[in-house]
Amino acid sequence: MKLLIPLALLLATAAQAAPRERIERGRYLVATSGCADCHTPLKPGPRGPEPDEALAFAGHPQALAMPAVPVLPAGPWLVVSSATNTAWAGPWGVSFTANLTPDPDTGLGRWSEQDFVQTLRSGRHLGRGRPLLPPMPAAYGHMTDDDLRAVFAYLRTLAPIHNRVPAPLAPPSH
Repeated sequence: MKLLIPLALLLATAAQAAPRERIERGRYLVATSGCADCHTPLKPGPRGPEPDEALAFAGHPQALAMPAVPVLPAGPWLVVSSATNTAWAGPWGVSFTANLTPDPDTGLGRWSEQDFVQTLRSGRHLGRGRPLLPPMPAAYGHMTDDDLRAVFAYLRTLAPIHNRVPAPLAPPSH
């Protein structure tokens, strides 16, 4: 008889396997590094934009289709950001903040700890794919590998949110 274990149970078990201290360190690093500032969409609130906690760390909302990027005037202007703070346009094209929840289809659910560390060390998706785009720094040199493992351990404890973020868009050709 073949025993099937639901993926959600496997993810919960993996999150529990990380020592509580590592998870708490990751929670602290995520909070002090401002990860939610871009990876949690903003929504209108009574005092202005506020984080949409229903989409915490889910990245650019899949239902939000972005219009064409406005053309900036000549001068020192360089970047345009969406009101949600999850889509950014500049000379590199358009980038969308990633889903950092442990959703297996649209987030980090199938990523290994090494995939995560290599992504942030190399500045490349899964440590070997396309470059990470602004506003994400090319690499997280200020964090140790232990710090990055702690961040990953914390992210694995979040509720998985199914949210397919669009692929980056290349800059318009001139």
